[in-house]
Amino acid sequence: MSDRDQSRTPAFAIVIPMKDEAGNVEALLDGCVAAATPLGPFEIWVTDDGSTDGTGEVLRGFQRAHPDVMFGIVTHARSAGQSAAVHSAVGRARAPLICTLDGDGQNPPDQIPRLLAPFEGGDAELGLVAGQRARRQDTLAKRWASRFANRLRGWLLKDGTRDTGCGLKAFRREPFLALPYFDHMHRYLPALFQRDGWRVAHVDVEHQERGAGRSKYTNFGRALVGVSDLMGVVWLIRRKKRVGPGDISVTEIRTETARADP
Repeated sequence: MSDRDQSRTPAFAIVIPMKDEAGNVEALLDGCVAAATPLGPFEIWVTDDGSTDGTGEVLRGFQRAHPDVMFGIVTHARSAGQSAAVHSAVGRARAPLICTLDGDGQNPPDQIPRLLAPFEGGDAELGLVAGQRARRQDTLAKRWASRFANRLRGWLLKDGTRDTGCGLKAFRREPFLALPYFDHMHRYLPALFQRDGWRVAHVDVEHQERGAGRSKYTNFGRALVGVSDLMGVVWLIRRKKRVGPGDISVTEIRTETARADP
């Protein structure tokens, strides 16, 4: 980011993980700028997660072509996964609110205002707004696998979320960074925020077909890691914190050096 960008304080940040999404970069980022501009000052952070198709070059080209946009790129030398990509970008953002969406173009950027709207009510206990895809534009096999996984997860975690795999989410930055980090944590954010005492809201969002490239996930691959991840989150919830954000107050004690009378 330029020195001029650093002098401005963004109200929210858009975070996008990308791996081999060169064909989707420009349309997705143009859509993000169009959706975010009416909402106030914003920043965009994209993590290039070990891409080999020129995604980084396209991102840098967008950055040069839009000097008026607060835009940062995090580059992973090798792929570390979606959770790591999101975490790296959130850690570098300055805005107190984060809005995430997938880099494959299936999450329409024009849904961003829906995610941020619940935070405008001033609810101090609201930590996360989770998007839930209303009409998924995926194969039948992927929809069935996702439905089964979501029902199993919901039964075990009781997080009240029917579609935790949706990339469209908005959350408070500091509570997110305080969550226990692990690979694939992005699929369990509602349960993790609730574990720490935050309220979670849900909004229905649109979904569209992938613009270019191909999916990095398979149903079998997700199933292999999903069981161990799920059991780990169940363990974390059972060892949850005993106080929430609304249960803590702080009294500051200041001491002054006594001055001797002249």
